[in-house]
Amino acid sequence: MTIMQTVYWLIASVGNFSAYYYWSQSDSLLSVILFIASLSYTAIGFYDLKLSPHSLNRLYPVVAYVRYFLESYRVEIQQYFIANDTEERPFNREQRSLVYQRAKNVRDTIAFGTQHNLMEDNYLSLWHSMSPQVIAGEAKRVTIGGPNCTQPYEASYLNISAMSFGSLSSRAIEALNLGAKKAGCYHNTGEGGVSPYHLRHGGDIVWQIGTGLFGCRDDAGNFNPALFEKTASLPQIKMIEIKISQGAKPGHGGVLPKAKITREIANIRHIPMEQDCISPVANPECTTPIRLLSFVKTLRTLSGGKPVGFKLCVGNPAEFLGLCKAMLETGITPDFITVDGAEGGTGAAPVEFSNRLGMTCMEGVYIVNNALVGVGLRDKIRIIASGKTASSFDLLSKIAVGADLVNAARTMMMALGCIQSRTCNSNNCPTGIATQDPARTKAIDVSQKSDRVKNFQHNTLKNFFELVGSMGLDDPAKLKPHMVKRRTPNGLLMPVGTLIIPLKPNALLSDEHAGKPWQEWWERSRSDQFYVEDDYFMMPEHLQ
Repeated sequence: MTIMQTVYWLIASVGNFSAYYYWSQSDSLLSVILFIASLSYTAIGFYDLKLSPHSLNRLYPVVAYVRYFLESYRVEIQQYFIANDTEERPFNREQRSLVYQRAKNVRDTIAFGTQHNLMEDNYLSLWHSMSPQVIAGEAKRVTIGGPNCTQPYEASYLNISAMSFGSLSSRAIEALNLGAKKAGCYHNTGEGGVSPYHLRHGGDIVWQIGTGLFGCRDDAGNFNPALFEKTASLPQIKMIEIKISQGAKPGHGGVLPKAKITREIANIRHIPMEQDCISPVANPECTTPIRLLSFVKTLRTLSGGKPVGFKLCVGNPAEFLGLCKAMLETGITPDFITVDGAEGGTGAAPVEFSNRLGMTCMEGVYIVNNALVGVGLRDKIRIIASGKTASSFDLLSKIAVGADLVNAARTMMMALGCIQSRTCNSNNCPTGIATQDPARTKAIDVSQKSDRVKNFQHNTLKNFFELVGSMGLDDPAKLKPHMVKRRTPNGLLMPVGTLIIPLKPNALLSDEHAGKPWQEWWERSRSDQFYVEDDYFMMPEHLQ
Protein backbone atom coordinates (compact mmCIF):
# COMPACT_ATOMS: atom_id res chain seq x y z
CA MET A 1 0.00 0.00 0.00
CA THR A 2 1.02 3.59 -0.52
CA ILE A 3 1.48 5.82 2.53
CA MET A 4 -1.85 7.57 1.89
CA GLN A 5 -3.68 4.24 1.58
CA THR A 6 -2.26 3.28 4.97
CA VAL A 7 -3.29 6.65 6.41
CA TYR A 8 -6.79 6.13 5.00
CA TRP A 9 -7.27 2.77 6.74
CA LEU A 10 -5.95 4.19 10.02
CA ILE A 11 -8.44 7.07 9.88
CA ALA A 12 -11.27 4.78 8.73
CA SER A 13 -10.69 2.49 11.71
CA VAL A 14 -8.88 4.13 14.62
CA GLY A 15 -9.80 7.66 13.57
CA ASN A 16 -13.53 6.98 13.30
CA PHE A 17 -13.60 5.08 16.59
CA SER A 18 -11.70 7.86 18.38
CA ALA A 19 -13.89 10.60 16.88
CA TYR A 20 -17.07 8.70 17.82
CA TYR A 21 -15.85 8.13 21.37
CA TYR A 22 -14.91 11.82 21.76
CA TRP A 23 -18.33 12.88 20.43
CA SER A 24 -20.18 10.47 22.74
CA GLN A 25 -18.32 11.81 25.76
CA SER A 26 -18.57 15.50 24.88
CA ASP A 27 -21.25 17.79 23.51
CA SER A 28 -18.77 20.40 22.22
CA LEU A 29 -18.90 21.75 18.66
CA LEU A 30 -15.33 20.53 18.08
CA SER A 31 -16.33 16.91 18.72
CA VAL A 32 -19.14 17.18 16.16
CA ILE A 33 -16.82 18.71 13.56
CA LEU A 34 -14.17 16.01 14.09
CA PHE A 35 -16.71 13.20 13.82
CA ILE A 36 -18.27 14.61 10.61
CA ALA A 37 -14.80 15.22 9.11
CA SER A 38 -13.72 11.66 9.91
CA LEU A 39 -16.86 10.13 8.39
CA SER A 40 -16.58 12.37 5.29
CA TYR A 41 -12.93 11.43 4.82
CA THR A 42 -13.85 7.75 5.11
CA ALA A 43 -16.70 8.00 2.58
CA ILE A 44 -14.68 9.97 0.02
CA GLY A 45 -11.68 7.71 0.49
CA PHE A 46 -13.79 4.57 0.04
CA TYR A 47 -15.10 5.93 -3.28
CA ASP A 48 -11.56 6.76 -4.38
CA LEU A 49 -10.18 3.33 -3.46
CA LYS A 50 -13.01 1.22 -4.89
CA LEU A 51 -14.90 3.24 -7.52
CA SER A 52 -12.78 6.12 -8.84
CA PRO A 53 -11.73 5.83 -12.51
CA HIS A 54 -8.51 7.73 -11.74
CA SER A 55 -5.45 5.75 -10.65
CA LEU A 56 -4.17 8.79 -8.77
CA ASN A 57 -7.24 8.75 -6.51
CA ARG A 58 -6.93 4.99 -5.94
CA LEU A 59 -3.31 5.31 -4.88
CA TYR A 60 -3.69 8.54 -2.91
CA PRO A 61 -7.29 8.66 -1.62
CA VAL A 62 -8.71 12.08 -0.71
CA VAL A 63 -5.41 14.01 -0.90
CA ALA A 64 -5.34 13.58 -4.70
CA TYR A 65 -8.00 16.30 -4.84
CA VAL A 66 -5.44 18.78 -3.52
CA ARG A 67 -3.43 18.24 -6.69
CA TYR A 68 -6.48 18.76 -8.89
CA PHE A 69 -7.32 21.97 -7.03
CA LEU A 70 -3.82 23.40 -7.38
CA GLU A 71 -3.63 22.32 -11.01
CA SER A 72 -6.84 24.23 -11.80
CA TYR A 73 -5.06 27.44 -10.72
CA ARG A 74 -1.69 26.64 -12.28
CA VAL A 75 -1.93 29.38 -14.93
CA GLU A 76 -2.85 32.01 -12.36
CA ILE A 77 -0.13 30.90 -9.94
CA GLN A 78 2.49 31.01 -12.68
CA GLN A 79 1.22 34.36 -13.96
CA TYR A 80 1.12 36.10 -10.58
CA PHE A 81 3.94 34.53 -8.59
CA ILE A 82 6.47 32.74 -10.80
CA ALA A 83 6.94 34.17 -14.31
CA ASN A 84 9.09 37.26 -14.79
CA ASP A 85 8.14 40.25 -16.93
CA THR A 86 9.48 38.87 -20.21
CA GLU A 87 8.97 35.11 -20.32
CA GLU A 88 5.22 34.41 -20.51
CA ARG A 89 3.41 33.42 -23.71
CA PRO A 90 1.68 34.49 -25.83
CA PHE A 91 1.92 37.95 -24.24
CA ASN A 92 4.35 38.48 -21.39
CA ARG A 93 3.77 40.72 -18.39
CA GLU A 94 5.68 43.63 -19.95
CA GLN A 95 3.49 43.56 -23.06
CA ARG A 96 0.25 43.23 -21.11
CA SER A 97 1.21 46.03 -18.74
CA LEU A 98 1.99 48.28 -21.69
CA VAL A 99 -1.47 47.65 -23.17
CA TYR A 100 -3.21 48.24 -19.83
CA GLN A 101 -1.26 51.45 -19.19
CA ARG A 102 -1.95 52.90 -22.62
CA ALA A 103 -5.60 51.87 -22.44
CA LYS A 104 -5.97 53.67 -19.10
CA ASN A 105 -3.95 56.71 -20.22
CA VAL A 106 -1.45 56.33 -17.39
CA ARG A 107 2.36 56.40 -17.39
CA ASP A 108 3.76 53.79 -19.78
CA THR A 109 7.49 54.46 -19.41
CA ILE A 110 10.05 52.13 -17.80
CA ALA A 111 12.96 52.90 -15.49
CA PHE A 112 16.53 51.68 -15.10
CA GLY A 113 16.95 50.27 -18.60
CA THR A 114 15.72 47.35 -20.66
CA GLN A 115 15.15 43.87 -19.25
CA HIS A 116 15.80 42.31 -22.66
CA ASN A 117 19.07 40.72 -23.75
CA LEU A 118 20.01 42.92 -26.71
CA MET A 119 22.58 40.35 -27.86
CA GLU A 120 20.07 37.49 -27.98
CA ASP A 121 19.84 35.53 -31.24
CA ASN A 122 17.12 36.90 -33.56
CA TYR A 123 16.56 39.98 -31.39
CA LEU A 124 14.98 42.70 -33.56
CA SER A 125 16.00 46.34 -33.36
CA LEU A 126 16.19 49.58 -35.37
CA TRP A 127 18.84 52.11 -36.26
CA HIS A 128 17.86 55.67 -35.41
CA SER A 129 18.81 58.86 -37.23
CA MET A 130 20.54 61.98 -35.96
CA SER A 131 17.87 63.91 -37.88
CA PRO A 132 14.49 62.90 -36.40
CA GLN A 133 11.35 63.95 -38.28
CA VAL A 134 7.70 64.69 -37.51
CA ILE A 135 5.01 62.72 -39.36
CA ALA A 136 2.60 64.98 -41.24
CA GLY A 137 -1.15 64.54 -40.76
CA GLU A 138 -1.77 63.49 -44.37
CA ALA A 139 0.65 60.57 -43.92
CA LYS A 140 -1.33 59.10 -41.02
CA ARG A 141 -4.11 57.43 -43.06
CA VAL A 142 -4.05 54.76 -45.78
CA THR A 143 -6.42 54.67 -48.75
CA ILE A 144 -7.81 51.21 -49.58
CA GLY A 145 -9.40 50.71 -52.99
CA GLY A 146 -8.04 49.38 -56.28
CA PRO A 147 -8.90 50.40 -59.84
CA ASN A 148 -12.32 48.67 -59.77
CA CYS A 149 -13.37 50.06 -56.39
CA THR A 150 -15.82 52.97 -56.48
CA GLN A 151 -16.06 53.49 -52.70
CA PRO A 152 -12.46 53.61 -51.40
CA TYR A 153 -11.89 53.73 -47.65
CA GLU A 154 -9.46 55.85 -45.64
CA ALA A 155 -8.08 53.53 -42.96
CA SER A 156 -6.03 54.03 -39.82
CA TYR A 157 -2.64 52.35 -39.44
CA LEU A 158 -3.99 50.33 -36.46
CA ASN A 159 -7.42 48.69 -36.44
CA ILE A 160 -9.49 46.10 -34.58
CA SER A 161 -8.99 42.62 -36.01
CA ALA A 162 -11.53 39.86 -36.58
CA MET A 163 -13.40 38.70 -33.45
CA SER A 164 -16.88 37.24 -33.84
CA PHE A 165 -20.02 37.81 -31.86
CA GLY A 166 -20.32 34.38 -30.31
CA SER A 167 -16.68 34.10 -29.54
CA LEU A 168 -17.00 37.47 -27.78
CA SER A 169 -19.94 38.70 -25.75
CA SER A 170 -22.44 41.27 -26.98
CA ARG A 171 -21.11 43.95 -24.61
CA ALA A 172 -17.54 43.29 -25.70
CA ILE A 173 -18.57 43.71 -29.34
CA GLU A 174 -20.38 46.94 -28.49
CA ALA A 175 -17.37 48.32 -26.61
CA LEU A 176 -15.01 47.45 -29.47
CA ASN A 177 -17.25 49.07 -32.08
CA LEU A 178 -17.82 52.21 -30.04
CA GLY A 179 -14.07 52.30 -29.40
CA ALA A 180 -13.43 52.06 -33.15
CA LYS A 181 -15.77 54.98 -33.73
CA LYS A 182 -14.01 57.09 -31.11
CA ALA A 183 -10.55 56.09 -32.37
CA GLY A 184 -11.29 56.59 -36.07
CA CYS A 185 -10.38 53.04 -37.06
CA TYR A 186 -12.37 50.08 -38.37
CA HIS A 187 -13.75 47.03 -36.57
CA ASN A 188 -13.61 43.61 -38.27
CA THR A 189 -16.67 41.46 -37.49
CA GLY A 190 -14.93 38.10 -37.58
CA GLU A 191 -16.59 35.21 -39.39
CA GLY A 192 -19.68 35.15 -37.16
CA GLY A 193 -21.52 37.72 -39.26
CA VAL A 194 -22.83 41.24 -38.68
CA SER A 195 -24.80 41.39 -35.42
CA PRO A 196 -26.96 44.21 -34.00
CA TYR A 197 -24.12 44.89 -31.56
CA HIS A 198 -21.71 45.68 -34.41
CA LEU A 199 -24.17 48.24 -35.75
CA ARG A 200 -25.47 49.83 -32.55
CA HIS A 201 -22.82 52.55 -32.14
CA GLY A 202 -21.92 53.43 -35.72
CA GLY A 203 -18.25 52.44 -35.84
CA ASP A 204 -16.78 51.53 -39.25
CA ILE A 205 -17.20 47.84 -40.05
CA VAL A 206 -15.23 45.36 -42.13
CA TRP A 207 -17.58 42.44 -42.74
CA GLN A 208 -15.70 39.15 -42.81
CA ILE A 209 -17.23 36.34 -44.87
CA GLY A 210 -15.91 33.10 -43.39
CA THR A 211 -15.97 29.60 -44.79
CA GLY A 212 -19.38 29.09 -43.17
CA LEU A 213 -20.78 32.12 -45.04
CA PHE A 214 -22.50 33.27 -41.83
CA GLY A 215 -24.82 36.18 -42.42
CA CYS A 216 -25.13 35.59 -46.16
CA ARG A 217 -26.12 31.94 -46.52
CA ASP A 218 -29.38 30.12 -47.01
CA ASP A 219 -30.71 27.32 -44.81
CA ALA A 220 -28.64 24.77 -46.76
CA GLY A 221 -25.42 26.72 -46.16
CA ASN A 222 -25.05 28.06 -49.72
CA PHE A 223 -24.20 31.66 -50.60
CA ASN A 224 -27.25 33.91 -50.74
CA PRO A 225 -26.56 36.97 -52.98
CA ALA A 226 -29.73 38.81 -51.95
CA LEU A 227 -28.98 38.45 -48.23
CA PHE A 228 -25.39 39.56 -48.80
CA GLU A 229 -26.42 42.61 -50.82
CA LYS A 230 -28.90 43.69 -48.17
CA THR A 231 -26.26 43.75 -45.42
CA ALA A 232 -23.34 44.94 -47.57
CA SER A 233 -25.31 48.00 -48.66
CA LEU A 234 -25.43 49.33 -45.08
CA PRO A 235 -23.40 52.56 -44.93
CA GLN A 236 -21.57 51.36 -41.81
CA ILE A 237 -20.07 48.44 -43.77
CA LYS A 238 -16.93 49.93 -45.31
CA MET A 239 -15.12 46.83 -46.64
CA ILE A 240 -15.70 43.10 -47.24
CA GLU A 241 -13.11 40.46 -46.29
CA ILE A 242 -13.26 36.85 -47.50
CA LYS A 243 -11.65 34.50 -44.98
CA ILE A 244 -9.56 31.78 -46.64
CA SER A 245 -7.61 30.71 -43.57
CA GLN A 246 -6.75 31.89 -40.06
CA GLY A 247 -3.24 32.15 -38.68
CA ALA A 248 -3.97 30.38 -35.40
CA LYS A 249 -5.47 27.36 -37.18
CA PRO A 250 -4.81 27.37 -40.94
CA GLY A 251 -6.42 24.42 -42.67
CA HIS A 252 -9.09 24.19 -39.96
CA GLY A 253 -12.55 25.73 -39.84
CA GLY A 254 -13.64 28.16 -37.15
CA VAL A 255 -14.86 26.60 -33.90
CA LEU A 256 -17.61 27.96 -31.66
CA PRO A 257 -18.31 25.54 -28.77
CA LYS A 258 -22.00 24.75 -28.25
CA ALA A 259 -21.72 26.08 -24.69
CA LYS A 260 -21.41 29.55 -26.20
CA ILE A 261 -24.21 29.26 -28.79
CA THR A 262 -27.31 31.15 -27.70
CA ARG A 263 -30.60 31.32 -29.61
CA GLU A 264 -29.63 34.79 -30.86
CA ILE A 265 -26.28 33.56 -32.20
CA ALA A 266 -27.91 30.56 -33.82
CA ASN A 267 -30.39 32.84 -35.60
CA ILE A 268 -27.68 35.23 -36.81
CA ARG A 269 -25.54 32.39 -38.17
CA HIS A 270 -28.41 30.10 -39.28
CA ILE A 271 -26.98 27.16 -37.28
CA PRO A 272 -28.35 24.66 -34.70
CA MET A 273 -27.74 25.15 -30.98
CA GLU A 274 -27.28 21.48 -30.10
CA GLN A 275 -23.72 21.03 -31.42
CA ASP A 276 -20.41 22.85 -31.81
CA CYS A 277 -20.40 25.25 -34.75
CA ILE A 278 -17.45 24.10 -36.89
CA SER A 279 -17.00 26.01 -40.13
CA PRO A 280 -15.96 24.16 -43.29
CA VAL A 281 -12.23 23.81 -43.87
CA ALA A 282 -12.46 25.55 -47.25
CA ASN A 283 -14.70 28.33 -48.49
CA PRO A 284 -17.14 26.66 -50.91
CA GLU A 285 -17.07 29.71 -53.20
CA CYS A 286 -13.27 29.83 -53.37
CA THR A 287 -12.01 26.36 -54.22
CA THR A 288 -9.48 27.56 -56.84
CA PRO A 289 -7.56 30.82 -57.32
CA ILE A 290 -9.77 31.80 -60.25
CA ARG A 291 -12.99 31.03 -58.32
CA LEU A 292 -11.72 33.13 -55.40
CA LEU A 293 -11.11 36.13 -57.66
CA SER A 294 -14.50 35.62 -59.31
CA PHE A 295 -16.07 35.73 -55.83
CA VAL A 296 -14.15 38.93 -55.09
CA LYS A 297 -15.62 40.50 -58.24
CA THR A 298 -19.14 39.29 -57.35
CA LEU A 299 -19.00 40.72 -53.85
CA ARG A 300 -17.58 44.02 -55.08
CA THR A 301 -20.47 44.35 -57.53
CA LEU A 302 -23.14 43.35 -55.00
CA SER A 303 -21.75 45.75 -52.39
CA GLY A 304 -21.85 48.70 -54.75
CA GLY A 305 -18.13 48.97 -55.38
CA LYS A 306 -16.83 48.75 -51.80
CA PRO A 307 -13.27 47.44 -51.21
CA VAL A 308 -13.19 43.64 -51.20
CA GLY A 309 -10.23 41.50 -50.21
CA PHE A 310 -9.34 38.21 -48.60
CA LYS A 311 -7.54 36.98 -45.51
CA LEU A 312 -5.11 34.08 -45.36
CA CYS A 313 -2.20 32.62 -43.49
CA VAL A 314 0.70 32.00 -45.88
CA GLY A 315 1.97 28.44 -46.25
CA ASN A 316 3.68 27.25 -49.43
CA PRO A 317 4.69 30.47 -51.26
CA ALA A 318 4.11 28.78 -54.64
CA GLU A 319 0.39 28.60 -53.82
CA PHE A 320 0.20 32.33 -53.30
CA LEU A 321 2.05 32.85 -56.57
CA GLY A 322 -0.70 30.75 -58.18
CA LEU A 323 -3.12 33.41 -56.96
CA CYS A 324 -0.94 36.06 -58.57
CA LYS A 325 -1.05 34.15 -61.87
CA ALA A 326 -4.85 34.02 -61.61
CA MET A 327 -4.93 37.80 -61.08
CA LEU A 328 -2.89 38.32 -64.24
CA GLU A 329 -5.01 35.92 -66.28
CA THR A 330 -8.41 37.24 -65.17
CA GLY A 331 -7.55 40.90 -64.69
CA ILE A 332 -9.34 40.74 -61.31
CA THR A 333 -7.44 42.02 -58.28
CA PRO A 334 -8.57 42.29 -54.66
CA ASP A 335 -8.45 45.72 -53.06
CA PHE A 336 -6.55 44.33 -50.08
CA ILE A 337 -5.01 41.13 -48.74
CA THR A 338 -4.95 40.46 -45.00
CA VAL A 339 -1.99 38.32 -43.97
CA ASP A 340 -2.61 36.49 -40.70
CA GLY A 341 0.35 35.14 -38.77
CA ALA A 342 0.78 31.72 -37.17
CA GLU A 343 1.34 33.53 -33.86
CA GLY A 344 -2.20 34.94 -34.02
CA GLY A 345 -4.88 34.10 -31.49
CA THR A 346 -8.21 32.29 -31.59
CA GLY A 347 -11.02 31.29 -29.28
CA ALA A 348 -10.55 27.57 -29.91
CA ALA A 349 -8.07 25.55 -31.99
CA PRO A 350 -6.38 22.13 -31.99
CA VAL A 351 -2.98 22.35 -30.31
CA GLU A 352 -1.08 20.98 -33.31
CA PHE A 353 -2.64 23.55 -35.65
CA SER A 354 -1.79 26.52 -33.43
CA ASN A 355 1.72 25.31 -32.66
CA ARG A 356 2.94 23.92 -35.96
CA LEU A 357 1.20 25.34 -39.04
CA GLY A 358 1.73 28.47 -41.09
CA MET A 359 4.22 31.31 -41.42
CA THR A 360 4.54 34.04 -38.84
CA CYS A 361 3.03 37.39 -39.78
CA MET A 362 6.31 39.08 -40.71
CA GLU A 363 7.37 36.15 -42.89
CA GLY A 364 3.98 35.99 -44.59
CA VAL A 365 3.83 39.73 -45.24
CA TYR A 366 7.35 39.67 -46.67
CA ILE A 367 6.40 36.87 -49.09
CA VAL A 368 3.11 38.48 -50.17
CA ASN A 369 4.66 41.91 -50.64
CA ASN A 370 7.49 40.60 -52.79
CA ALA A 371 5.20 38.37 -54.83
CA LEU A 372 2.95 41.31 -55.70
CA VAL A 373 5.98 43.44 -56.56
CA GLY A 374 7.35 40.66 -58.74
CA VAL A 375 4.17 40.47 -60.84
CA GLY A 376 3.64 44.23 -61.03
CA LEU A 377 0.45 44.37 -58.91
CA ARG A 378 1.69 45.87 -55.65
CA ASP A 379 0.41 49.38 -56.40
CA LYS A 380 -3.16 48.07 -56.84
CA ILE A 381 -3.42 46.03 -53.63
CA ARG A 382 -3.05 47.02 -50.00
CA ILE A 383 -1.56 44.55 -47.50
CA ILE A 384 -2.99 44.33 -43.99
CA ALA A 385 -0.91 42.52 -41.35
CA SER A 386 -2.59 40.63 -38.52
CA GLY A 387 -0.74 38.81 -35.77
CA LYS A 388 0.32 39.68 -32.19
CA THR A 389 0.65 43.46 -32.05
CA ALA A 390 1.14 44.88 -28.57
CA SER A 391 3.59 47.74 -29.06
CA SER A 392 4.46 50.42 -31.58
CA PHE A 393 7.52 48.40 -32.60
CA ASP A 394 5.29 45.41 -33.42
CA LEU A 395 3.30 47.75 -35.65
CA LEU A 396 6.40 49.25 -37.26
CA SER A 397 8.12 45.93 -37.98
CA LYS A 398 5.09 44.57 -39.85
CA ILE A 399 4.81 47.71 -41.97
CA ALA A 400 8.54 47.68 -42.64
CA VAL A 401 8.45 44.20 -44.18
CA GLY A 402 5.65 45.18 -46.54
CA ALA A 403 2.29 45.82 -44.83
CA ASP A 404 0.33 49.02 -45.36
CA LEU A 405 -1.60 48.83 -42.09
CA VAL A 406 -2.12 46.48 -39.15
CA ASN A 407 -4.98 44.74 -37.32
CA ALA A 408 -4.83 43.76 -33.64
CA ALA A 409 -7.22 41.45 -31.79
CA ARG A 410 -5.99 40.13 -28.44
CA THR A 411 -4.47 43.43 -27.34
CA MET A 412 -7.79 45.14 -28.12
CA MET A 413 -9.36 42.53 -25.81
CA MET A 414 -6.77 43.45 -23.18
CA ALA A 415 -7.77 47.08 -23.57
CA LEU A 416 -11.28 45.89 -22.62
CA GLY A 417 -9.86 44.14 -19.55
CA CYS A 418 -8.76 40.67 -20.74
CA ILE A 419 -6.27 39.14 -18.28
CA GLN A 420 -4.99 36.33 -20.54
CA SER A 421 -6.69 33.62 -18.47
CA ARG A 422 -6.83 31.46 -21.64
CA THR A 423 -10.37 30.23 -21.00
CA CYS A 424 -11.90 31.63 -24.21
CA ASN A 425 -13.12 28.18 -25.29
CA SER A 426 -14.93 27.38 -22.05
CA ASN A 427 -17.60 30.11 -21.72
CA ASN A 428 -16.06 30.90 -18.31
CA CYS A 429 -14.09 34.03 -19.21
CA PRO A 430 -13.52 35.79 -15.85
CA THR A 431 -13.80 39.28 -17.38
CA GLY A 432 -17.03 38.80 -19.36
CA ILE A 433 -15.32 39.33 -22.74
CA ALA A 434 -15.11 35.86 -24.32
CA THR A 435 -18.31 34.36 -22.91
CA GLN A 436 -22.06 34.30 -23.43
CA ASP A 437 -22.80 34.00 -19.70
CA PRO A 438 -25.03 37.03 -18.94
CA ALA A 439 -23.90 37.10 -15.31
CA ARG A 440 -20.33 37.67 -16.49
CA THR A 441 -20.93 39.89 -19.51
CA LYS A 442 -22.86 42.50 -17.52
CA ALA A 443 -19.58 43.47 -15.82
CA ILE A 444 -18.47 45.26 -19.01
CA ASP A 445 -19.21 48.99 -19.00
CA VAL A 446 -19.50 49.68 -22.73
CA SER A 447 -18.81 53.41 -22.55
CA GLN A 448 -15.83 53.12 -20.20
CA LYS A 449 -14.25 50.18 -22.03
CA SER A 450 -14.69 51.85 -25.43
CA ASP A 451 -12.63 54.77 -24.12
CA ARG A 452 -9.87 52.32 -23.22
CA VAL A 453 -9.93 50.85 -26.73
CA LYS A 454 -9.61 54.36 -28.14
CA ASN A 455 -6.80 55.25 -25.71
CA PHE A 456 -4.80 52.14 -26.55
CA GLN A 457 -5.19 52.73 -30.29
CA HIS A 458 -4.30 56.44 -30.07
CA ASN A 459 -1.35 56.01 -27.70
CA THR A 460 0.11 53.13 -29.71
CA LEU A 461 -0.13 55.17 -32.91
CA LYS A 462 1.36 58.21 -31.20
CA ASN A 463 4.43 56.21 -30.21
CA PHE A 464 4.51 54.54 -33.63
CA PHE A 465 4.73 57.87 -35.44
CA GLU A 466 7.40 59.06 -33.03
CA LEU A 467 9.36 55.83 -33.60
CA VAL A 468 9.15 56.27 -37.38
CA GLY A 469 10.28 59.89 -37.01
CA SER A 470 13.25 58.83 -34.85
CA MET A 471 14.53 56.88 -37.86
CA GLY A 472 14.65 60.06 -39.94
CA LEU A 473 11.47 59.29 -41.91
CA ASP A 474 8.50 61.61 -42.39
CA ASP A 475 6.11 58.95 -43.71
CA PRO A 476 5.56 55.34 -42.51
CA ALA A 477 5.23 54.30 -46.17
CA LYS A 478 9.00 54.85 -46.49
CA LEU A 479 9.78 51.98 -44.12
CA LYS A 480 11.69 49.11 -45.77
CA PRO A 481 12.53 45.54 -44.63
CA HIS A 482 16.26 46.21 -44.34
CA MET A 483 15.57 48.91 -41.72
CA VAL A 484 14.64 46.20 -39.20
CA LYS A 485 17.79 44.51 -37.93
CA ARG A 486 18.05 40.95 -36.65
CA ARG A 487 20.83 39.76 -34.31
CA THR A 488 22.64 36.76 -35.79
CA PRO A 489 24.27 33.95 -33.76
CA ASN A 490 27.70 35.50 -34.36
CA GLY A 491 26.55 38.75 -32.76
CA LEU A 492 26.24 40.82 -35.93
CA LEU A 493 23.14 42.73 -37.02
CA MET A 494 21.64 41.74 -40.36
CA PRO A 495 18.55 43.07 -42.16
CA VAL A 496 15.47 40.83 -42.00
CA GLY A 497 14.64 38.98 -45.20
CA THR A 498 18.20 38.06 -46.12
CA LEU A 499 17.36 34.37 -46.65
CA ILE A 500 14.86 35.16 -49.44
CA ILE A 501 16.03 37.96 -51.70
CA PRO A 502 13.52 40.76 -52.42
CA LEU A 503 12.09 40.93 -55.93
CA LYS A 504 12.37 43.86 -58.30
CA PRO A 505 9.18 45.17 -59.98
CA ASN A 506 7.89 42.74 -62.63
CA ALA A 507 10.86 40.41 -62.06
CA LEU A 508 8.67 37.31 -62.36
CA LEU A 509 7.24 38.51 -65.68
CA SER A 510 10.39 39.64 -67.41
CA ASP A 511 13.11 37.60 -69.04
CA GLU A 512 15.39 38.59 -66.21
CA HIS A 513 15.91 35.63 -63.89
CA ALA A 514 14.23 36.31 -60.55
CA GLY A 515 16.65 34.05 -58.70
CA LYS A 516 16.02 31.24 -56.28
CA PRO A 517 13.72 30.42 -54.63
CA TRP A 518 11.30 32.73 -56.44
CA GLN A 519 11.81 31.24 -59.89
CA GLU A 520 11.30 27.72 -58.53
CA TRP A 521 8.05 28.69 -56.80
CA TRP A 522 6.81 30.61 -59.85
CA GLU A 523 7.35 27.65 -62.17
CA ARG A 524 5.48 25.33 -59.81
CA SER A 525 2.48 27.64 -59.25
CA ARG A 526 -0.87 27.20 -61.03
CA SER A 527 -3.88 29.46 -61.50
CA ASP A 528 -6.41 26.61 -61.72
CA GLN A 529 -5.71 25.01 -58.33
CA PHE A 530 -4.29 26.02 -54.98
CA TYR A 531 -2.28 22.95 -54.10
CA VAL A 532 1.38 22.89 -55.13
CA GLU A 533 3.62 20.06 -54.01
CA ASP A 534 6.21 21.30 -51.54
CA ASP A 535 9.26 19.72 -53.17
CA TYR A 536 11.64 22.68 -53.35
CA PHE A 537 14.51 22.50 -50.88
CA MET A 538 15.31 26.03 -49.72
CA MET A 539 18.69 26.90 -48.27
CA PRO A 540 20.82 30.04 -47.94
CA GLU A 541 22.73 31.04 -51.08
CA HIS A 542 26.09 30.90 -49.32
CA LEU A 543 25.53 27.21 -48.51
CA GLN A 544 24.62 26.18 -52.07
